[in-house]
Amino acid sequence: MYKGVKTISLYPIMEQKIITDYISQNKERVLNELLDLLKIPSISADKKYSADVLKTAQAVKQRLIEAGADKVEISETSGFPVVYGEKIIDPNKPTIIVYGHYDVQPADPLNLWDSPPFEPVIKKTDLHPTGAIYARGSCDDKGQMYMHVKAFELMMKTNTLPCNVKFMIEGEEEVGSPSLGPWIIANKEKLKGDVILISDTSIIANDTPSIDTGLRGLAYMEVEVTGPNRDLHSGVYGGAVANPINILCKLIASCHDENNHITIPAFYDKVVDESKEYREELNNAPFNLQEFKKDLAIAEEHGEKGFTTNERTGIRPTLDVNGIWGGYTGEGAKTVLPSKAFAKISMRLVPNQNSDEISKLFSTYFESIAPQSVTVKVTAHHGGEPIVVSTQSAGYKAASMAMADTYGKKPVPTRGGGSIPIVALFKKELGLDSILFGFGLDSDALHSPNEHYGLFNYYKGIETIPLFYKYFTQLTAK
Repeated sequence: MYKGVKTISLYPIMEQKIITDYISQNKERVLNELLDLLKIPSISADKKYSADVLKTAQAVKQRLIEAGADKVEISETSGFPVVYGEKIIDPNKPTIIVYGHYDVQPADPLNLWDSPPFEPVIKKTDLHPTGAIYARGSCDDKGQMYMHVKAFELMMKTNTLPCNVKFMIEGEEEVGSPSLGPWIIANKEKLKGDVILISDTSIIANDTPSIDTGLRGLAYMEVEVTGPNRDLHSGVYGGAVANPINILCKLIASCHDENNHITIPAFYDKVVDESKEYREELNNAPFNLQEFKKDLAIAEEHGEKGFTTNERTGIRPTLDVNGIWGGYTGEGAKTVLPSKAFAKISMRLVPNQNSDEISKLFSTYFESIAPQSVTVKVTAHHGGEPIVVSTQSAGYKAASMAMADTYGKKPVPTRGGGSIPIVALFKKELGLDSILFGFGLDSDALHSPNEHYGLFNYYKGIETIPLFYKYFTQLTAK
């Protein structure tokens, strides 16, 4: 099945039974531990939750100690700390570095949640007939990160850990990991290893496993448009003074043409045009447009002309408004012509595009098209670079073999539409590839109200991760 691999035996049946028996015997406990973690509102973007973020870091540290990790520490950064731990069983064996994050997105808007975001509940749905955990962070990333802690515990308690492992769990991923880069550079010796293992992505479906072989980059911007020096009466001044909200809407609209092609000059100059063969392979991944539209309650898909939905979310760059505000938005009416208007705008980037270059192109364009009746201020918040991972690496092969065992079918290689900026950072600073070993679903409402994570997915991750360790150790054995 895998060319160039000699004498690769399947994971012993008895050892696989050990895995499933351990999960069965500890099922309620490993679930309750995750529920306790989800109750802590570790929102890194909001300073009023700083104590909760630090409380979560301490909780992760304690769970790593209980699982059997050594040298577990809360490692300080310029922001929220990194929880580090390791288990070195033999310096001559390969080392897997597990990355995850314990911070979560803000829960707003709270009124759209069916249950409180930090009071996890389990509900059965059509997609999750055995139940799903509804809570902020359940899938992104506490649930997926905690699978690795419990899989490690399983291997330690059953004496089946085949190689070394290091844990690097950060608390700022949801705000762009600003402190992680300097921390990695300062800890390169500590972070020596052979592969990075990350569960912060998704599979196609619970009966169709997949592994992301690439992620888009990100350039995240904020725009401020200022008109008059104060809010004005829209009757007295309306029609004579530029309305910053009206202007901002026009500026945003000008960023796309009638074919939903981004109009910023030079934006596409470095975009890689994928081959016909690769596009065909990408479109062979299972996808049902009708189910896609039904799930989102939309009548028609929308995107760049000439590309399919799978291509638009995997191999094409985007520009989207993530938030827009200004003027009066309270109850009732207030006829105001606002002084300012604001928007947050993100651009997803594909291979060869650079987040700094794109940020500058965006800023120059936005400022150049603004009329003189307003002033425009553009601020670049954070970004990250796109990444592509080889399907011929030992890490990818080990992940594919592990999933083939637990799902009963070989996973489909896919390209993820999201961004994990630190993946490119790991490659640059540590020289290591990252294996995007996610178990969530795109429909799990990440970053949205009613985020959830299937119990099937949670337990399947704990079952599959030890197989990755076994196969990776075999594939890299000297």
